[in-house]
Amino acid sequence: MISHYAFFLASSPNDLTPTHISWQPSVNAANHHTDRYANTELTVRRGQPFNITLYFNRPRQNGESLGFVTEIGPSPSESHRTRAAFGLSEAGGSGWSAAQGPSDSAAMNFTISSPPNAVIGRYNLTLRVTAGNKIFSRYLGQFVLLFNPWCPGDDVYMSNENERQEYVLNENGIIFVGNARYIEARGWYYGQFQDLLNICLTMLDLSLYYRQDPAMDVSRRGDPKYLGRVISSMINGNDNDNGVLLGKWQGSFHSHENPSRWDGSVVILKKWRQDNYRPVQYGQCWVFAGVMCTVLRCLGIPTRLVSNFNSAHDVDRNLSIDKYYDSSGRSLNISKDSTWDYHVWNESWFVRPDLGRAYNGWQVLDATPQEQSRGIFQCGPASVLAIKEGEVNLDYDTLFVYSEVNADCNRWIVYNDGSKKRVYCDTEIIGRSISTKAVGSNGRVDVTANYKYPEGSSEERRVYRKALSKILGINVTEGHTDSPGGRSSETMRNPGIAGKFKLAEPPVFGKDINLVLVLNNLSSDRKSIRVDMSASTILYTRRAVAEILKAATAVELGPKQGKHIRVKIPYTHYGKYLTTDKRIQVTALCEVMRSQGLKLLVEKTIILEDTNIIIKVPRRVVVNRAVSLEISYANPLPEPVSRCVLFVTLMNQQVKINLARLAPRERSKIFFEFTPRRVGPLQLQVDFSCDKFSHVKGFVTIAVAPA
Repeated sequence: MISHYAFFLASSPNDLTPTHISWQPSVNAANHHTDRYANTELTVRRGQPFNITLYFNRPRQNGESLGFVTEIGPSPSESHRTRAAFGLSEAGGSGWSAAQGPSDSAAMNFTISSPPNAVIGRYNLTLRVTAGNKIFSRYLGQFVLLFNPWCPGDDVYMSNENERQEYVLNENGIIFVGNARYIEARGWYYGQFQDLLNICLTMLDLSLYYRQDPAMDVSRRGDPKYLGRVISSMINGNDNDNGVLLGKWQGSFHSHENPSRWDGSVVILKKWRQDNYRPVQYGQCWVFAGVMCTVLRCLGIPTRLVSNFNSAHDVDRNLSIDKYYDSSGRSLNISKDSTWDYHVWNESWFVRPDLGRAYNGWQVLDATPQEQSRGIFQCGPASVLAIKEGEVNLDYDTLFVYSEVNADCNRWIVYNDGSKKRVYCDTEIIGRSISTKAVGSNGRVDVTANYKYPEGSSEERRVYRKALSKILGINVTEGHTDSPGGRSSETMRNPGIAGKFKLAEPPVFGKDINLVLVLNNLSSDRKSIRVDMSASTILYTRRAVAEILKAATAVELGPKQGKHIRVKIPYTHYGKYLTTDKRIQVTALCEVMRSQGLKLLVEKTIILEDTNIIIKVPRRVVVNRAVSLEISYANPLPEPVSRCVLFVTLMNQQVKINLARLAPRERSKIFFEFTPRRVGPLQLQVDFSCDKFSHVKGFVTIAVAPA
């Protein structure tokens, strides 16, 4: 709670001196939508008045005038708009003002107003008393000023109240993961009101921007696009800047936290502070995005998470993602480009006066350290509309994000002599099912149309050529088909066959995987096909972990004939090579014999389904009354598992429960009791691990009713 009063000592019995101050915390916090912050200082939003009451040692006399001074940062100055001095009933040039309300001889009430573009952060407030030619000041205390999405003059103003409740005040989130054909929801606790405000403000003072020029950095903190860019650089620790998280996508996590372990931001940010602001190990894209959303919402910027499926990482920035295979179909890690099954970033809502009104609204910010931008691992803000329209030359990092959602995807065969042929170019695979959480529910909203025109449409290809023209500096016409990188290569002719993998049954972790390669002869000629198949466990970034299958076969296809080739991947082949991503990529390279090497490449990524964690909640849950939940978990494997442990997380409170070993295919359950202390939505998360697998997730959102 915020202390109502602070007390002062008078320097002289005759001077008009404040003896104590009331910050009127209950009224101010309610009016400013800051009543849920756990910090002890008054926290208010800019562009909106707040009230204080001052108690003096004596009544104010004629000839005595009062004023206030607000200061922020290490070198406050009026030229930097980090210092403002203003009297009563007058609006200063800074936009700050004060007015006296109904008062009596013992106490004086004041209303202080900040401009809607004021610098955000922790301010010092001073009273200035003028009596004749004598001026003296009294320090009153500190308050924190935040962005204000409720204020029409603020750059982050959002007109819809339901959206403000979701994107500023909701502490519970949903992150969509998986792949474009199998989208899963994962719970995330943002916890922006859980005693994190001081950590978020300290983060700004640790940035490289602040170190280079503290006064200038603080003076720019009223600009959400500047602040968002700074924060995107600080969530990752790749620039030796005391960033929050280090990323790691492969190798062992035994000595630190596996990124899949995290369920929310609060424990990460508090561990960062506890470890004296050394980066926490480790994070991956959804973790970076979840923590960044917490910080931005905490400071008052409306923010949401967005998941892009089949997300491109275009290192050479030519709008082309290139993947290479050897002549037997095995993936080669010789390209820096990559396509991730999904990538999670943030969108924040604010205006873009630097670009023009048309580009106001949602802006992409990405803290995952993929590529440097102007020498620092940071990304954005990039206007979503600029991305859709192919305006890849606009600030900031619009080209990089455009590539993530709309690059073309090329597949190449590399032969033993070093020559290569492009097997195909897919113009539609990148940027699928771009998703975010619905306002007011746990539903998924597809926002792909915000980022690009329909795939294959004339508008989408027109924008692609426009973006490519800006990169190459030439006018790319409709007939342009060359590889953007200008590679010395040859595109393979159509082999006259088609193929795809089909699952014979849902792929379940712990069971054999059965799928079918369907091959069809599209021509009227008989064809002999050599099929080289391989399968590897992979990460969600599609980087191979271990090869688990290699096979070759021959198929004869008559004119217009189709055939099915059955493929089985036993659990004993893949079990010990899976990561927590539980992904397998199957590839078939189909060569048409006696055709001068014509080949068809067929790929499929398989996500193995976990045996569900089932959480049963009573029909009615009431605040301040104990409730018991049933949580069931299972071993899906054909072998026993031991060292079983269940983590149950409510808000930022976590309980670890050690469990008995489970027999093959066994399901068990526990009962978990707790007492909710607040009315409204409450997210409960469950994480189950054992010696054979880890971090099987489940969550439920509980509606807590008033008593």
